[in-house]
Amino acid sequence: MSEPIHPRLGLTIAVASILAATPLFGQSSVAAASDFQKYAMKLRESALLKIEPQVSTSSSFRFGFSKYPWKRDIMTTVFWVGEHPAPNNPVPNYKSSWDPQWARNFGGYDDPDVTARRNYIAKGFTPRQNPFYVALPYNDVTRGTTKPESRKAIPWFRDAFEREGKSVCKGRWLAIRRGNRIAYAQWEDCGPFRTDHWQYVFGNERPKPNLNQGAGLDVSPAVRDYLGMGGKDVCDWKFVDAKDVPPGPWTQYGDNNTFVLQRRGENLFLVDRNNARSARR
Repeated sequence: MSEPIHPRLGLTIAVASILAATPLFGQSSVAAASDFQKYAMKLRESALLKIEPQVSTSSSFRFGFSKYPWKRDIMTTVFWVGEHPAPNNPVPNYKSSWDPQWARNFGGYDDPDVTARRNYIAKGFTPRQNPFYVALPYNDVTRGTTKPESRKAIPWFRDAFEREGKSVCKGRWLAIRRGNRIAYAQWEDCGPFRTDHWQYVFGNERPKPNLNQGAGLDVSPAVRDYLGMGGKDVCDWKFVDAKDVPPGPWTQYGDNNTFVLQRRGENLFLVDRNNARSARR
C-alpha cells in the first residue's frame, strides 16, 4: 500500500513529518508555517529535477539534431548519363542500377563539357528526367529481390515499400553542400564502385577505399556546376524529405521529378511512391 500524500506539499506524510522535526526547519530557520511549506516545495522540486529526464536546451541540441544527419567531408566525383567506361569508371552509364534504358529515358547525352551546357542542362535537348541526380554505393535490390538488411537499414522503408524487388531508394532526395552552397538532387544510380555499403549510406561508417581517393558520392554535371566543383571535390551530403526541398533548378525538369509531377496533379503514390509520404507538408 502506498503512503498517504500531504495534500498541499505533494510529499508523503512521513517525509513531511521528518522535515518538520529536523532542526533545519525549526523556528530559528523558518519563521512560519508558510515559509516551511515554501522551503519544502523547493526541496521537492530539486529532488524531482534529479530523477526526471531532462531535455537539453543547449544550442548544439536545438540546431545540431537532424532526422538525417550530414555525412561530412566526403570525396565527391562527377558522373553523367551516357558516360563511357574508363579506368576509374569501369561501368558505362547508358544504364543505371535501376533503369536499363537510362540514357534513352533521360533523353540524350548529359554532356559534362561546360561549354556544351547552359542553365544546368546540356544544350540541344530538354532532359526528360531530373538533371540533378547522384549515385550512392548501395542498391537495395538484387536479382529481382529486396535485400534483407534494407528493411531495417533504410529509414523510410516501411513508408515506400510496394513489392519485392522494387527499389525504395530510387528517386529519393539528397542535399549536397560545398562551402556555403547547397544543391538538391535525386538518387538515380549506385556507386562509386560499390553497391553494398549500407553501413555508410545509412549508418556511421566512412566510405571504403577505392581508386578515386575513397569517393563516397557521385554527382551529375548539374550538381557540379551549381556547387562550383571541379572534377573531384570534398562535399557534405544528407538525405532530405521532399517537403524540405526548396524551389530551385532541381525542381524544373523530369518525368521522375517529384515537383514536376506535383505541378501536373499526379498521384505521387502511383508515380513517385518513394517520395509520396515525404512530400506531404
